[in-house]
Amino acid sequence: MEGNIAELGQYLGAGFACIGMGGAGIGVGNVAGSFLQGALRNPSAAGEQTATLFIGIAFAEALGIFSFLVALLLMFAV
Repeated sequence: MEGNIAELGQYLGAGFACIGMGGAGIGVGNVAGSFLQGALRNPSAAGEQTATLFIGIAFAEALGIFSFLVALLLMFAV
């Protein structure tokens, strides 16, 4: 009986860790949408901000990858 409860805890923890992947998707959409909004307002400055766009997307996506890693660790390593 206790083994089943431990497995339940692992799967629940992994599911809660996956919420961070959804947050990363929202973050990437927010970064890209804000860039597009700014680029449409001032097209001449859009070229200078492209590097900032990619850095923002990379940071947001890294958080999603970290939450995925935590979910995998909870499912298979604990």
